[in-house]
Amino acid sequence: MPFALRPYRRSPVHCSVTYHAGPFQGQGTVWNFSLNGWKLSGDLPLQVGQTCSLTVNLPNQESIVVATAIVRWVRGQEYGVETLVVEKQTQSRLEHLLND
Repeated sequence: MPFALRPYRRSPVHCSVTYHAGPFQGQGTVWNFSLNGWKLSGDLPLQVGQTCSLTVNLPNQESIVVATAIVRWVRGQEYGVETLVVEKQTQSRLEHLLND
């Protein structure tokens, strides 16, 4: 994969995540996020190009739901996903979290 600068700053986190790929559900951990991407690891294998949805459980806050994300890279059980469909209110919450 060629080197590329990310358009958004990544913030480290350690949150549980439930993700769905088709009819299958996986459990894992989100390690960092930005306005348009997430790094997670989990027990349901994903493939580059596959779409999934995420429910991220933030500490002391309401969960964040990403309706549709696409897997951009895979390294073992770690996955980089780009968000494709996020509600405006969720996007605003993400912006607020990143600015704190």
